[in-house]
Amino acid sequence: MKSMSPDLMERVEQVIEARQLFGRGERILVGVSGGLDSMVLLEVLSELASKHDWTLAVAHLNHSLRGRSSDADERLVRRTAERLGCQCVVERAEVRKFGRKAGLSLEMAARRLRHEFLARSARKLGIKVVALAHHADDQVELFLLRLLRGASSEGLAGMDWKVASPVDKGLGLVRPLLEVRKSELEGFAQQEGVKFRKDATNESQEILRNRVRHELVPLLNGYQPALGKVIMRQMEILGAEGDFIDEVAGNWLRKKDGLFGNLAVAVQRRVIYRQLLELGVAGDFELVEKLRLRASRPVTVSKDMVVTRDEAGVVKTRQIERMGFNSGQIEINLSRENEIIWDGVRVYWAFESMGKKFEVPQAEAGREFLDLEKVGKQVILRHWRAGDRFWPIGMRGAVKLQDFFTNQKVLKEKRRKLILATTLDGEIFWVEGLRLGERFKLDKGTECRLKWSWDRL
Repeated sequence: MKSMSPDLMERVEQVIEARQLFGRGERILVGVSGGLDSMVLLEVLSELASKHDWTLAVAHLNHSLRGRSSDADERLVRRTAERLGCQCVVERAEVRKFGRKAGLSLEMAARRLRHEFLARSARKLGIKVVALAHHADDQVELFLLRLLRGASSEGLAGMDWKVASPVDKGLGLVRPLLEVRKSELEGFAQQEGVKFRKDATNESQEILRNRVRHELVPLLNGYQPALGKVIMRQMEILGAEGDFIDEVAGNWLRKKDGLFGNLAVAVQRRVIYRQLLELGVAGDFELVEKLRLRASRPVTVSKDMVVTRDEAGVVKTRQIERMGFNSGQIEINLSRENEIIWDGVRVYWAFESMGKKFEVPQAEAGREFLDLEKVGKQVILRHWRAGDRFWPIGMRGAVKLQDFFTNQKVLKEKRRKLILATTLDGEIFWVEGLRLGERFKLDKGTECRLKWSWDRL
């Protein structure tokens, strides 16, 4: 290969040596999309390989997003790998279809499939490190994206030079170009004749990162021409401070030296966040704060899991017992008895004449009054069932009982324990501790009222 311009290569080599990104004789898998960044990275590492005794392999994932253009990317990567004498691993993925099925954005679906592919390819080749082509402009865009999403200082610190793969902790991801600007890569490619493909999806407004790149960054550059430099410096500061907080939090978790409540707020947050990560729970700011501020109060994180923090600062998860609908019920003849105990609740009742003057007795806890004629003397006690509808007193019409529970802030684990009463026709006239049915309230036409009382045993 012809001698390349020394400037960029020397800078990359110095970074690799100073940060010990690759060892001598390292086997390196290079993730190559066919775009400018990864094609320049491949050319630079290939030129340095003989000096450091590296063996390179190439991995390319065809995302199947752009039809013939995606296939052309693949062909370019294959030809380049062959020219450089590198083994080449290629796979195809239906990113858009996967994203729809998994409920992910196009960008996040591509990212997940790409990481899984790189880890799979590295295992296949027996390689422990993957080189990626993220550069300084990517760092700036990532900072702004995470800032918009409310990331912590750890997130705002940006990408590290070397980290474990998110899908395989035994695989290292290395980014030798993090100090290199996009314009420098473009200049290098032009000077050295590096062939690359332009990805039309980089212009798509469907992807938030593209809107940040093409709209937000130019706008902010108008306020701060040295935007990239300022953001990179801020990321360095946040990264160093985040590392310090993480070290303090880690020491406290190991020794439990002192009360959790006496820790600085930043350390409390990191203590909780680290434990959530170990438990496999995504620790966003809202969850961390709920746990930090309220000891022993469970927070629901999924349909079958809650998480709590105790007074000592220890975070634990607990599975929620999935409760099915209780199909049990009992039919009552109100004229034969005046009291019944069913499923932990005592219900008792009496009939009272309304008299000549219409009046509604004052409400009391555990007691309601209904129109006996509308209720009927045969009623059913049971629990909530799927599809139940209820017309609460004071509302304009019937609603799903599930929606009513939600509006009344009834805890999910409590809903199936409550008792409700229906007519023989199945119309709900009472829900324990909540409301009567609108159609069964007392009015001027009521002749006999049903005094309905209850208490839990």
